[in-house]
Amino acid sequence: MKTKAVRLYGKKDLRLEEFELPRIKDDEILAKVVCDSICMSSYKAANQGTDHKRVPDDAAENPVIIGHEFAGELAEVGARWKEQFKEGDKFSIQPALNYENGPVGVLSAPGYSYKYIGGDATYVIIPAEVMEQGCLLPFKGEGFYPASLSEPLSCVIGAMHANYHITPGSYIHKMEIVDGGNMAILAGVGPMGLAAINYVLRREDRKPGLLVVTDIDQARLDRAASLYTVEFARSRGIDLRYVNTAEMDDAVTGLKELTGGKGYDDVFVFAPVAPVVEQADAILGFDGCLNFFAGPSDPNFSARLNFYNVHYAYTHIVGTSGGNTDDMKEALAVMGKGLDPAGLVTHIGGLNAVIDTTLNLPKIPGGKKLIYNHIEMPLTAIADFEEKGKTDPMFAKLDELCKKHNGLWNVEAEQFLLESFK
Repeated sequence: MKTKAVRLYGKKDLRLEEFELPRIKDDEILAKVVCDSICMSSYKAANQGTDHKRVPDDAAENPVIIGHEFAGELAEVGARWKEQFKEGDKFSIQPALNYENGPVGVLSAPGYSYKYIGGDATYVIIPAEVMEQGCLLPFKGEGFYPASLSEPLSCVIGAMHANYHITPGSYIHKMEIVDGGNMAILAGVGPMGLAAINYVLRREDRKPGLLVVTDIDQARLDRAASLYTVEFARSRGIDLRYVNTAEMDDAVTGLKELTGGKGYDDVFVFAPVAPVVEQADAILGFDGCLNFFAGPSDPNFSARLNFYNVHYAYTHIVGTSGGNTDDMKEALAVMGKGLDPAGLVTHIGGLNAVIDTTLNLPKIPGGKKLIYNHIEMPLTAIADFEEKGKTDPMFAKLDELCKKHNGLWNVEAEQFLLESFK
């Protein structure tokens, strides 16, 4: 059957094309992709081309489908998997296979490395290695966009799990954030920062006593505070503070004062900016763990680190860039218990909007850009639905449905959009 997909041929060379998919083998699955959330990682892959570690060297001759935060439903199940899956099942994909010796000879991942699977396509073939590593994940919840956003949510879940602390007098490291401790999320109101706040507030097994979220953009801080309120955090036993560090005379002193001078047990850096990294290092308390979450594009990116504190205050640093399959399963499970990731989404578009959106992603303000693959629609901010609705009844209805849900994208709006383009 034919599929329509955005394929990567080389640096900044993305093409929306229609082509034939081969018939699936017994150990493969044909799937309909409903939506994909565009990630900065796709921007990096599109700009780096074959220099990217996950993009195969022969992409010019064998282009790969981009997009790795996607969800949909199974269309045809190969004989090997018929006892586990059936046609019509909703799914999400864990793209981080780390399949080093895979058929394309790189750290293979859907959305970077494969001819027939990626998020920005109408139909894809899920290959045997994705199935064998348990990376096809069922989704039982409502709608499709939460499953698409389970991948970015799993990344922040993995970051929380990756932090560690010492056991004095021994060489045992205790994995995880400090329960009841002081946590800071710096540059924390972008899409991934919002996902981290949402998860921290919803988590059942452990949580910080103090959560400080910083940024230098007051409008973004205000939006975050309206989505994840101080009052809700208080009901969960968390003292949540939103802080504009641009308005502080001395950000390090001001942030440490919020902890009574103790400093922070867990600090997460969500922007690859040297002063932010150095600020994070400076506010660590004894045995404080700095998680450098934001992946820089510059391979020579560096920042100053206080090694006196490394030696005497046992401060330390970790870096995470994704979650594993268990993290993604946890993301899907926590969504089933009420976590709605809609606060991450600020723009909606069709498959025709993918190329321009991907290549210009850093220049487009707001949060996640959510693509619906079976429609044609320019990338449109949810905030612009009202204005567009004055001349287009579809946008008027979308605006009505989003306002019904605190201005956020939602399952009702998704269903209406998909029905409108059937």
